[in-house]
Amino acid sequence: MTTPPAPARPPAPPPSEDPHLATRRITRLSVGAALTLIALKAFALGASGSVSILASLTDSVLDLAASLTTFFAVRWAAAPADDDHRYGHGKGEALSALVQAGLVFASALFIGWEGLQRIFDPRPVTAGGWAVGVMIASIAVTAWLVWMQTRALKTSGSLAVAGDRAHYAADLASNLVVLVGVISGAFLGAPGLDAAAGLVVAVWLFWGAIGMLRAAADHLLDRAAPESDRAAIAQAVLADPRIQGVHQLRTRMAGSVMMIQMHVDLDPDLRLEAAHAIVVEAERRVLSHYPTADILIHADPRGRAVAAAPSEPAPAAEAQAPAADTPPAPPKGPWS
Repeated sequence: MTTPPAPARPPAPPPSEDPHLATRRITRLSVGAALTLIALKAFALGASGSVSILASLTDSVLDLAASLTTFFAVRWAAAPADDDHRYGHGKGEALSALVQAGLVFASALFIGWEGLQRIFDPRPVTAGGWAVGVMIASIAVTAWLVWMQTRALKTSGSLAVAGDRAHYAADLASNLVVLVGVISGAFLGAPGLDAAAGLVVAVWLFWGAIGMLRAAADHLLDRAAPESDRAAIAQAVLADPRIQGVHQLRTRMAGSVMMIQMHVDLDPDLRLEAAHAIVVEAERRVLSHYPTADILIHADPRGRAVAAAPSEPAPAAEAQAPAADTPPAPPKGPWS
């Protein structure tokens, strides 16, 4: 079977750019942006009484809570491994994403309830000019923050920042809906459309929360890296002809760090020092694709591998099963 080409990876950050510093900087910007949006929308709500602006303000308050959660989570997740957390604290980011998802669910329920009430009891939108101006400013601030978060993700790959960005990206779209609702209620004499816009925001937030929950659950349950990443890892290892096979390949994420474990088949007549050098070179090739990875490679003499645990496949079956993190799939992987 032809080995699939490794997927294009973003270039490693320059030595002067620390991923953790980039993540901390973007979380500070996120908190500042949330405070700015709350101030703007509170002013617009007081002037207009718009339910869609109330929905957007409520969302921004929860944005602040989520951003503060992210602010502290990324700092805790960046703490080095200790005696009680040998794999580091990276999964703190997934816990942060769970908190964010819960806050977004609460926001969606509140906004949906308020929108339904206003549909049956419409109220006029006043001071439409101020409300429209504030929403345009909110859209500009949110778009700028999402752009900055996208840049930071290219450096850090932080799950917490990714969840925060997904939240603000949904806010960007919901703010556009709110703007339409305010214009409809203030200038078109249709306050029911303003309430309907609030309901659209609620549905949007609910859907975004589901996505955040799935991502956090995958992280906490040690879901394997995508097939393209596993193929790239296997290809990098097998680039050395002295490595005659890869099996028992396992991957999982701990924050922005990919944990990679595998067994490789080597010539049984190699000296220990030579086998060690081959394994170290393989690790360096994988690190060139995944600079923050934590890699553990076990060398097996070709044809003499013994299963490391009862749950792992027996040597006779191993040649038929792809070394993936999930149960064997019909197509045979390049690392079999």
